[in-house]
Amino acid sequence: MKIVVLCGGLSPERNVSLASGREICRALRRRGHRAVLVDMFLGLEDCRRPLKEIFDVPDGLIREGSLGEREPDLAAVRARRREGGRSLFGRDVLAVCAMADIVFLALHGACGEDGRVQAAFDLLGIPYTGAGYLSSAMAMDKAQTKHVMGRLGIPTPSWREITYAAAEIPALAAEIPLPCAVKCVNGGSSLGMALPETRGELEEALRELLRYGGHIVAEEKIRGRDITVGVLGDRYLPAVEMIPQSGSYFDYVSKYQAGGAAELCPAPIAGEQWREMGEQALALHRALGLTVYSRTDFILDMAGNPWCLEINTLPGMTGGSLLPKEAAAAGLSYEDLCEEIVRLSSEARKAELQRTLPCV
Repeated sequence: MKIVVLCGGLSPERNVSLASGREICRALRRRGHRAVLVDMFLGLEDCRRPLKEIFDVPDGLIREGSLGEREPDLAAVRARRREGGRSLFGRDVLAVCAMADIVFLALHGACGEDGRVQAAFDLLGIPYTGAGYLSSAMAMDKAQTKHVMGRLGIPTPSWREITYAAAEIPALAAEIPLPCAVKCVNGGSSLGMALPETRGELEEALRELLRYGGHIVAEEKIRGRDITVGVLGDRYLPAVEMIPQSGSYFDYVSKYQAGGAAELCPAPIAGEQWREMGEQALALHRALGLTVYSRTDFILDMAGNPWCLEINTLPGMTGGSLLPKEAAAAGLSYEDLCEEIVRLSSEARKAELQRTLPCV
């Protein structure tokens, strides 16, 4: 198949996306696909091949890079695009995606996980991997997802949605119960979140989160074990427990830097606990209208009770990411997982097309 692996973009999770894209593209090429890696924002400005030959480039346009320990400087990324422009799609991106049999979305965060890219591709008739535009948008919004959890009866920490400006920070810092978690409503990869224990830490966190737009979820902090459960197709996968080596929470460095965390898969939990979280993950996946795959994060409290936190529709696919570990524990290699995502996504797009065809 001719496959564009679309990554990068212009979100704080850009570097994670690039790392996921490189791994996915290599895996698909090892399986014989004519896969190429394309940065959604920077596009093909540096490609010297004619567009019609793009799927035959010997290196798949894969360029090495590193995650780094901090989110990227997006202003610097913008400055790198020589042609400028306001579009999130760089030079020839839409053209090459239209030439592909399918686009593998290796995007993360608000530049690809929130449904806008999926909606654009639907309008253009471009097949892509993962969930559709509406379910992606709902799942990306932590507040909307919490409402769905409530309707399903899935336990989640007490929470409130807040939109605020700088002038409101002192009052909020005085009234939000502690300890708590404060998270950007559309954040990911542990960027745009904090776990303050004191009023001073909470005020500092609220000021920092203004960089991401000032729209947050504040939720009760549950102390316990970090567990995640993936869904692939119509089944849930073995759970993973994440134990940060720093002793703090499972932050960006713990997730993506070598030695940042111990990740135990299958998680050392009781079988009934895994099944309970797996059924909740699958129920949430279905209630949001998701297809193909997702990953749901939980806290297992000191009494052994699971609390659902959020769901990820395009979970990380780096070498150290959690979903590939779960797939491996279920007997799927990384290459198998990529192939299965492509297969399930092709079926999902065909089914969606049949449902949307006008009656004649």
